[in-house]
Amino acid sequence: MLIDLIRNHRSVDAIEVPPVGWKAHEEGVDKLLRSFHAVPKDKRVRLAKKTSNLFRGRSEQQAGLDVSGLGGVIEVDPIAQTAEVQGMCTYEDLVDATLPHGLMPFVVPQLKTITLGGAVTGMGVESTSFRDGLPHESVLEMDILTGTGEIITCSREENVDLFRLFPNSYGSLGYAVRLKIELRAVKPYVELRQVRFNDLNSLTHALDDVSRTRTYDDVEVHGLDGVVFSPEESYLVMARFTDVEGPTSDYTREKIFYRSLQHTRGIRRDRLTVRDYIWRWDTDWFWCSRAFGAQNPRVRKVWPRQLRRSSFYWKLVRLDRKYELEYNFIKKPKGLPRGERVVQDIEVTPDNLPKFLDWFFQASDIQPVWLCPIRLREGVEDLIGTGSLAADSPAPWPLYPLRPGQTWINVGFWSGVEGNHVDPSAPGNGAFNRVIEAKVSELGGHKSLYSEAFYSPEQFAELYGGDLPERIKAVTDPDDRFPGLYEKTVNDA
Repeated sequence: MLIDLIRNHRSVDAIEVPPVGWKAHEEGVDKLLRSFHAVPKDKRVRLAKKTSNLFRGRSEQQAGLDVSGLGGVIEVDPIAQTAEVQGMCTYEDLVDATLPHGLMPFVVPQLKTITLGGAVTGMGVESTSFRDGLPHESVLEMDILTGTGEIITCSREENVDLFRLFPNSYGSLGYAVRLKIELRAVKPYVELRQVRFNDLNSLTHALDDVSRTRTYDDVEVHGLDGVVFSPEESYLVMARFTDVEGPTSDYTREKIFYRSLQHTRGIRRDRLTVRDYIWRWDTDWFWCSRAFGAQNPRVRKVWPRQLRRSSFYWKLVRLDRKYELEYNFIKKPKGLPRGERVVQDIEVTPDNLPKFLDWFFQASDIQPVWLCPIRLREGVEDLIGTGSLAADSPAPWPLYPLRPGQTWINVGFWSGVEGNHVDPSAPGNGAFNRVIEAKVSELGGHKSLYSEAFYSPEQFAELYGGDLPERIKAVTDPDDRFPGLYEKTVNDA
């Protein structure tokens, strides 16, 4: 079993990723379409993916589509600064194909095995989201496999409704087969300023100000995120890309990135290569590798470096889910109840961030949490009013309620609580997660749908596009070959 877990793991270092080319892409699309048409018309379909970054269940009662030929970069155009990318291409491969040209995607989600298609149909944020928005905002054009078995091309000018409603649809409207994306010129090194704050109001004020001005102490900021260990200890990490050579830190070995942020006062400075900055969180899955002992200095010395990556920790999680290792070998013998998984990314506006964090740290012992500001890209407001179905939506991307000109703060927390954390007599599962949903809604926020959700149909419609998911699905998937958005994200279809 252990050999199976370790086998075929890619090193944490860069490798050469050559483009697959258009001929291979066409062959991959043909393979996908053959697998689709081989499924009886009364049976639902899903992707037959080897990996997933979803933290919610999904039904296995669906036929898997063959996407084995759709995992590469088709071509990179360094002059136009664009890339043609297959839907199942991981960001790790995409980054390793573009960095040799001095280019990177506008927004690179934190984990290496997230796919471009998955980030666009789902949700992805990172430290460049305060200036470049979300991954789908740098998409110029997409080919999408719809429920009719057709490949439909969409963009800001063509099939605009599908283009605007595809983000945050989580495969309910189809799957991205090809995406043409913009790339950004990038320098080889990143200088970091890690600023400590001792109260949440000061942290929030600085976070909001930098998000809007893109500067701190009159120095330009290219990347911005933060970590909160407690209401009395938090840090903003401000990145600036540079071509100035110099010594760099390496957090793929003994040192741990999030622990390096901690200091007693003022500003701590650090330097990374651009690739190590992009993947600074993947090595220890933010801080979640501590659950496996990988941050224990003695264990870390013998933990193979190639296994310090989120994809390996995911395998350990799936093993635990399958055999309930923690419960059967640790909790059950001690008479302890099963815990509740609390894995969520929520968004609130800056004025409500201190209220949420104060409440969260009082309501649970989960720490730290991640902060990442989001502002939609300039010019995206031009999408409002386009299309026919989505024409009246006040949001450019109607299935996720972000408005131009507004800063939202993503708060990520990935842990668990003991037993029924809210009320031992309360029936039902997800008790603490339900309380979180209610608190976020009370503060006018919302959350990503990659993890468990417990909304009623009415609450869900209010937050995620009203009847638009059903209206566009009636066009792109009239035979209901894919589960609907509510079915997938709340009912785990």
